[in-house]
Amino acid sequence: MNTDSKNISSPASKEDNDEIDLMALLFAILRGWKIIVFFAVLGLVIGVLYSRYVNPTYKSDALIQVEEKSSGISALGSDISELIGSEVSKAQTEAELIRSRMILEPVVNLLHLRIRLSDPNIGALDRIKSNSTNTQINKPEGVSLKTEDGEIEISQFNVSQEYLNQSFTLTRSATGFVLSNGFDDFKGQIGKAHQFRGTDGQIQITVNNLPTDEYPVNITKQSLQITTEQINSALSVVEKGKQTGIIQLSMTGANQQQTSLILKQIVLSYIDQNQSRGSEETTKTISFMETQIPTLKKKLEDSEAIFNEFRKKYGTIDVGKEAELLLGENSQIDLQLNELKLKKADLTTYYTEEHPLVIQINEQLAVLNDRKNEIDDTIAGLPEIQREFLQLSADTTINREIYLTLLKNYEQLKIVKAGQIGFARIIDLPISTYRAIAPKKLQIMILAMLLGAMLGTMLVLLKNMLRNVVKDPERIEAKTGVPVIATIPRSPFLTKLGKNKKLPNRLLAHIDHNGLSYEAIKSLRTNLMFGMPIEGRADQRAKVILITGESPGVGKSFISSNLTEVFAQLDKKVLIIDADMRLGELHKVFSMNQDNGLADYLSKSNLSQSNLSQNSNILQQTDIVQSLGDLTSFIHSTGIDNIDFMPRGQHPRNPSSLLANGRFNTLMTELNLHYDYIVIDSPPVLAASDAMILAQHADKVLMVTRYDGSIEGQLVYAVNQMSKANIQVDGIILNDVQQGIMSKYSYHYSYAYGNNN
Repeated sequence: MNTDSKNISSPASKEDNDEIDLMALLFAILRGWKIIVFFAVLGLVIGVLYSRYVNPTYKSDALIQVEEKSSGISALGSDISELIGSEVSKAQTEAELIRSRMILEPVVNLLHLRIRLSDPNIGALDRIKSNSTNTQINKPEGVSLKTEDGEIEISQFNVSQEYLNQSFTLTRSATGFVLSNGFDDFKGQIGKAHQFRGTDGQIQITVNNLPTDEYPVNITKQSLQITTEQINSALSVVEKGKQTGIIQLSMTGANQQQTSLILKQIVLSYIDQNQSRGSEETTKTISFMETQIPTLKKKLEDSEAIFNEFRKKYGTIDVGKEAELLLGENSQIDLQLNELKLKKADLTTYYTEEHPLVIQINEQLAVLNDRKNEIDDTIAGLPEIQREFLQLSADTTINREIYLTLLKNYEQLKIVKAGQIGFARIIDLPISTYRAIAPKKLQIMILAMLLGAMLGTMLVLLKNMLRNVVKDPERIEAKTGVPVIATIPRSPFLTKLGKNKKLPNRLLAHIDHNGLSYEAIKSLRTNLMFGMPIEGRADQRAKVILITGESPGVGKSFISSNLTEVFAQLDKKVLIIDADMRLGELHKVFSMNQDNGLADYLSKSNLSQSNLSQNSNILQQTDIVQSLGDLTSFIHSTGIDNIDFMPRGQHPRNPSSLLANGRFNTLMTELNLHYDYIVIDSPPVLAASDAMILAQHADKVLMVTRYDGSIEGQLVYAVNQMSKANIQVDGIILNDVQQGIMSKYSYHYSYAYGNNN
């Protein structure tokens, strides 16, 4: 009985979990190569399908030069240039202007871009098969779309606000066409303009052609906002270089010819707007001059008439030198005052009275008026007739100069306006190259395959992290504090037989007696032989080995049955007990029936006489039959020399209670007298408490765990549970170890040495 609390195994100190074993990760990735390859192939397939599903994308380019300022008005001379002023146009500002609705709306209206046609009969599989689908063509004449059954042509489609962005269906009928939105059906004739009134407003449509055989086509009138947003999403407007004034326009689309046409119209729309802006200043100035010229002409004519009338009445008057100088200066001041007033009148059409330029002109006018007042006071002392003569002469001269100057500038501005071209010009208009820029199929397939491989790698690593399986014997020993006394390699022959569920399980001695697995079982036998206590109780002959596992499916029955067989080779009497009264399947290994076994023995207080007579002949070939008494009904010969077998029996309701009621102690006391080795195959530790009860009668307690299958944490927990019950686990058996270059721990294999024939 193995209950020495002083010798209870304690897990080793906890390792640093933060350390990452890069080699282990590498081998984990290599072991999961099938998953990685699967996802890589899946990604490649998705990439191929996507590259065929997406329509080819084409690109058109255009170049526009934006000059720093307009040179039209500067040609008139410095005076007019200062009068009109100049503005600097930045390329970035113009780039944003190109994307505005002011530029795009004329293009949208010209090409009917708000009308959208689509073919509802084309599905995803059709797009993949054909590799490309037809797209609508927008022209000034209308919108068209080719389908399998013909072409649809729409030259007009206007709807009220409520019908915007709402899908309609167009189909050909016997008399023309039917336009439907699911609620209303509007019927009309092909080639004629129609106006319908629906529940939500009016619809105007002109259908020039439709596919045959009632082939449906979807038609939608988009809002201007959505249409301009779609254009801007495909339009790129950037300055080429830094402060070069060269704007590059690029546009992408599914149809090369359509893309080039839309981009060309955008360029032309911008140039038209630019020219209008460039001549706006000149137009305003000419308009102002046209209002002033008649007034000045009338003023000149009036002043000349008055002066001539004065001369007829008084004749010619000689003016003194001083008076002439004063009048000459006064005339110059009046001329300057009129010019400044003209400038101020023009500036006030653009600016307020608080503008710096207007304030400056007001200050100059004040200075000149002060000087004029001084001259007027001086002239006031001259004789009345002389003063009147000089005044009329000066008025006539000033009015003539102002009128002639304004008339000259007016004619010059008309010439400038006729030849003004704005400050932007077209360098390159878009051309059609018919070279698709997307999808780049090779890149998509490579990228999709790499992404798939990365996803597969992540899943493998995630699986390895979340499911930390048993692999490294040294790690197991460090985690549990229990030595790994044997590593049992996977038997390829047994694996092949296991694929056929109809075939019974076989012992290694029958199917793979020269394999590494069988040699590892023999090594385990040797280890146990030298590790068993030499001296036992006086009434104990058998050495009891309990074999359990942390969870089902680890191969404890495989270890138990084959270990029993190799012990029997030593000419020792061996009994193997299937103590898993719930799901034990050892009877299948020996091709026997599960009835009349351990559960039946423990649950029956008295032996049935009929069962005794029925099974009394089973063990007559052994020497133990005569001394076992009533156990002969529950212990069966396997047909293999020196090996007897006690099956699990019928499934009881309370297996743990049966083991703890004292009858199992009586059984073990009786069996110890007749066998050299007793191998007990018990239920898993984490599934039932039976192993803890059975371990009270064992000389060696062995824990079986499966390589790359068992969870490391479960194994550690199972060992700890046994330790808490004062049961020492003497060794761990690492079962089903797989050898290969993908395994970091394949050096734990033994080498077969013997006859392989």
